[in-house]
Amino acid sequence: MHVNHPSPDITRAHWRKSSHSGSGNQCVEVAALTGDHRAVRDSMDPHGPALMFTRSEWHRFLEAVRRA
Repeated sequence: MHVNHPSPDITRAHWRKSSHSGSGNQCVEVAALTGDHRAVRDSMDPHGPALMFTRSEWHRFLEAVRRA
């Protein structure tokens, strides 16, 4: 059974550029949110959508990226 939880508020999130982003204009930013959530967004579109992750989803995402 899938339970929908409200998304954490990202309006006051402290975004930081990924250390793995290149020196070009395409960068990924990450924010730690309340309740052990993480958010990821495109730095070129800061008002656009953000991907939300729980702690376990975030760790699985990072593992998948490292394997790629």
